[in-house]
Amino acid sequence: MKVIAALHGPAHHALLAPGFRDRVAATGAARLQVNLDDEAVAPAMRFGPGVPITAVVSVWTDGDPEPVLDLVRRHDPDAHAWSVDEREPLVPPAVPDGERADALANLAFLRRPEAMPHAAWLADWLERHTQVAIDTQGTFGYVQNPVVARLTPGGGDVAGIVEELFPMAALTDQHAFYGSAGDAEELHRRLTTLMDSCARFGAADGLDLVPTSRYVFTL
Repeated sequence: MKVIAALHGPAHHALLAPGFRDRVAATGAARLQVNLDDEAVAPAMRFGPGVPITAVVSVWTDGDPEPVLDLVRRHDPDAHAWSVDEREPLVPPAVPDGERADALANLAFLRRPEAMPHAAWLADWLERHTQVAIDTQGTFGYVQNPVVARLTPGGGDVAGIVEELFPMAALTDQHAFYGSAGDAEELHRRLTTLMDSCARFGAADGLDLVPTSRYVFTL
């Protein structure tokens, strides 16, 4: 099982401390990922209708997720959490434990339009939109996390979470973000194609976008 928790508020760098990792490992978890909206991604775009997300914790475990959630709540009592079904259409490059990935790791928290049945929404995102997103952006990592269950009172409107890794130049350069190699016409084509595709399943608006630095630990 993969559990994702979204935290709010300032100063979550303690999530990178050895003590937090040790406590997560003690729950029986096998892997920990910490994403922080920190100084390294300060120039990036962020938006959303929800409470601003400042850190995201992902844990892979075969056990009860509650002990992990208890640890997360020590940092943010109002954290939102979900169990998800992870898919990796574009597997992120391996990075040594605890080393910051050389990437802008954008996390988008997706909401399903009320008028769209869940099965249709999920199929459109996972089966149709995936290749469009990869083909129209400069990503080198693309991880989809359809929500299986909500684990906390908050966050019930989130239906899926996607993580996309971009080169650091994408912080300030649209051509780096969209992989358009300095071609203004190609940039326009990619942006238009992507936004049209997002609009089909409600991801053109109503989502929370969180730029982050990404750290992974094997426990």
